[in-house]
Amino acid sequence: MAELAYTGKDITAERAESIGLVNRVSADAAAVLADARALAAEIADNSPLAVQGTKAVLNASEGHSVADGLEYVATWNAGALASDDLVEAMTAFMEKRPAVYTGR
Repeated sequence: MAELAYTGKDITAERAESIGLVNRVSADAAAVLADARALAAEIADNSPLAVQGTKAVLNASEGHSVADGLEYVATWNAGALASDDLVEAMTAFMEKRPAVYTGR
């Protein structure tokens, strides 16, 4: 990334993807929407508590030390241990079926 900052040069979409600047390159506008919907569906298949917790941890950790981030994630994880969604995730895994989350 420093190369781009130092040189200010333009790069292709493929290069941006290869260096992790973007997650995905889509062929056209229709593919962008299809890819975005597929990603949204994949995220929505997860526990709402896990998604919300991950977002909170990422936001809270930005600009803080690793130790602070780990302390914050430990707090979130402790709360998740008491959730119905964690029980459902483990039960669904053992029963080899998709989980059905309630967000509790």
